[in-house]
Amino acid sequence: MLASCGSSGSSGSKLRAYSWSAYDDPKVLSAFTKKYGPKVVVDSYSSNEEMIAKLVAAKGTSGYDIVIPTGVFVPQMAANGLLQELDHSKLPNLANLGKGYQNQEWDRGNKYTVTKYWGTTGFVYDTRVIKRDLKTWDDFFDAAMHEASGKTSLVDDPGEICAMLCFARGWHQSTTDKAQLDQIESFLIDKLAPHIAAFDSSPGSSAIPQGTHALMHCWNGDARRGILASSEQDRWKWVLPGPKTNLWMDNWAIVKGSPNADAAHELIDYVLDPAVAIKQVEFVGYGTGVNGTEEEAKRLKLELIDMISPSAEQLATMYTGVINKGQERRMAIVNRMKAEAGA
Repeated sequence: MLASCGSSGSSGSKLRAYSWSAYDDPKVLSAFTKKYGPKVVVDSYSSNEEMIAKLVAAKGTSGYDIVIPTGVFVPQMAANGLLQELDHSKLPNLANLGKGYQNQEWDRGNKYTVTKYWGTTGFVYDTRVIKRDLKTWDDFFDAAMHEASGKTSLVDDPGEICAMLCFARGWHQSTTDKAQLDQIESFLIDKLAPHIAAFDSSPGSSAIPQGTHALMHCWNGDARRGILASSEQDRWKWVLPGPKTNLWMDNWAIVKGSPNADAAHELIDYVLDPAVAIKQVEFVGYGTGVNGTEEEAKRLKLELIDMISPSAEQLATMYTGVINKGQERRMAIVNRMKAEAGA
């Protein structure tokens, strides 16, 4: 029966994905298994650096089929032989992906990746603890060192953490300028670290609904999920801070040496179906770039839709970073910051 459906999988096979936490609607994955056979087993990571380190250490024996790298990390991963080239003949639904989400600078021709989600970075705060309006990155720093001291978390991502001061000071978020990196190091370690309680890439999973922290650096979709899961939604406020912030794309990619590459192609193609993509948008709270999903989200009147689809004015404040010679310095700074914070 499976063969007649054109599937390369079987009812007993597994498709192993290494991904960000809670990054797919479980019902979507179950529906894929029902249609094609392979059960999708997902392990999660907190940062691109963590994911890459694991794949490098495995030397092609990780057993994973799919990973979800952020775009700027794709050239590094491809150059180090961590990704398998995609077979576009097995991805007919790629035609459903908007042109603005294809052929990115970091993967011309979508040789290795297909956009999964795009989003931005900001913060959520507890209005019971912080009773003033926060609007900028400097407001975030001030609240972290005052009302929310010891109750603030940051995403576990060196690039995002170091970028905060860059956004506030008007520097490029991926600066390689030594004087600027020195200032970032001094600020994060000497001033901000003593006030940080945790490095948490998914506060929406527990910290927001449980009220664990009062101020949380986070991604828009994760923040939305946490607010929706809270029994006191009005308690929380999402801020897309100025003057600038990040614009990122996370991407489907197949691991070099994947044991189930055909099934991996099937899953990627499956979620590029607009009817499936909108379910992902509703669950995760990020745009997919699949044509028609933004309009469908509005038609369905999805909750907190403004957190999914930023306005044109907000989009104008966002830009994408790059991986460059400053990356090792940023990682070292954040490792020192973690040691100082003791979180």
